[in-house]
Amino acid sequence: MRVFSDFDGTISIQDVTDVVLSRFAEPEWEDIEQQWKAGLIGSAECMRRQIALIKASRRELDEVLDTVAIDPGFLTFRDYCRVNGLPLTVVSDGVDYFIRHVLRRNGITDLPVVANLLRYGTADRLETYTLAPAPNSTGCLSGSGVCKCRIVSGTEPQVYIGDGRSDFCVAGRADLVFAKSKLADYCRDNSIPFIAFDDFTDLLSKMNAVIPGIARQNRTMPQSKIA
Repeated sequence: MRVFSDFDGTISIQDVTDVVLSRFAEPEWEDIEQQWKAGLIGSAECMRRQIALIKASRRELDEVLDTVAIDPGFLTFRDYCRVNGLPLTVVSDGVDYFIRHVLRRNGITDLPVVANLLRYGTADRLETYTLAPAPNSTGCLSGSGVCKCRIVSGTEPQVYIGDGRSDFCVAGRADLVFAKSKLADYCRDNSIPFIAFDDFTDLLSKMNAVIPGIARQNRTMPQSKIA
């Protein structure tokens, strides 16, 4: 069994990319956001165009990232997964540099992170930023920079934790889904089985209750959907 968790709004309290864009990007980033929400562009194009609008030094970026909080229960959840032999991966359609910085500031350096790749350059002595999709996301059917459906796959049971639009597609593929916010609404509207949660403290108690049953079912029916 493997566990995958979204980052923005799930592990982090705020959407980290929105925090950075609100502080440092030219106002056009909000128009681009509306194009994505209207379905006119995919999230990969949306993010690529938005990140290019950032006007800040690395030091300034880091100072803002230092203000981003994570769910207080996530560290305990990380430890629970480690003790119980459940590999935990952060998978996000956000920005790898932002995610790693926030996790590192909270003492978390041991988790794999799959996200869009931030690249740095200079122009007229100012730092510039570009975004590249995760290597395995070429041809993503939903137009994402990170194809979560390709990452959350395999013969062993897959547990997925999320909260938003970037989690919609993968929710129908994971064996067990923990959902809140927009993802919970989506699962409910599309008859996708899920377990609702409020935060990682709440999620941990619910996962601890269901995992023994999941393990037994997996031994007898390895190809079946678990939830």
